[in-house]
Amino acid sequence: MQCDQCEERAVYNELGKTYCKNHFLSYFEKKVEKTIKKYSLIQKNDKVCVATSGGKDSLAALYTTMLYCNEYKIPFFALAIDEGIAAYRDHTLKDLKTFCDKYNIQFRVISFKKAFGKTLDEVQNKAITVLNKKPCTVCGIFRRTLLNRSARELGATKLVTGHNLDDESQSFLMNLLKGNMRHNAALGPVSGLSENEKFITRVKPLYHMTERETRLFCVLRKFEVNFNECPNIHLSFRANVRDVLNEIENKSPGAKHGMINAFLEILPELKKKYREERKEFQYCKKCNDPCAGDICNACKQEAELCKEVV
Repeated sequence: MQCDQCEERAVYNELGKTYCKNHFLSYFEKKVEKTIKKYSLIQKNDKVCVATSGGKDSLAALYTTMLYCNEYKIPFFALAIDEGIAAYRDHTLKDLKTFCDKYNIQFRVISFKKAFGKTLDEVQNKAITVLNKKPCTVCGIFRRTLLNRSARELGATKLVTGHNLDDESQSFLMNLLKGNMRHNAALGPVSGLSENEKFITRVKPLYHMTERETRLFCVLRKFEVNFNECPNIHLSFRANVRDVLNEIENKSPGAKHGMINAFLEILPELKKKYREERKEFQYCKKCNDPCAGDICNACKQEAELCKEVV
């Protein structure tokens, strides 16, 4: 099979698009740039923090953000969170260091151990057996908190994440199945419902790129990346939803694109509805981060899982 735009052998064929290596790389990078511009994800007065783990999605987000920021002379840096997952995170952080050294990207690593006194591995059994919390729930709360705090302390105005179209379609369906449309209202290329000076705006340059496209991009760019999944993923609700969506996509190609395009049509009304219902921010009595109650979820979780009983 040949590329639609030249006579070279095609490496990608999906939904009527056929590209050779060079045209696929160009397609991917131009589509990400178009997404950034369409949704005003990054602007010239920003300082950009790219949340990255060394996995394929975050490296693709970091590379394409680098291209955009270098073109428009926008300062940026990479930020990684070390959860303390044995035989997994150390490998991805090694890939990240190699990547950042190659492209001369400034990056920082912040650990659960330093911030909360325990690694995810150290609290996992207690979370499951005592609190009936899945490791992914614990990890998500701590990761989001550390990313926001660290990006804020480092002076960032935007926080780039590597969420792609597959991730967003999974999140939408998960929230739908749980009956939580408020959480869906906070999705989209720009995350969140309300602005607050202590919340760094999260943006998703890979929003319209599929998992398959992101994987192929990393392979063709010859990034040193470990494609293994987090060992805790099988315990998550997301993994079940992912498998169902992949099965639907296999039978009806384009279903994920259709879901996201339909979601984007109703997103403005969702945001309007839940912004009007949202209460004023309170501030955590322990860490002073904005939250819905007296104590934020991260501080509650830290007290439950990380503090030693004397």
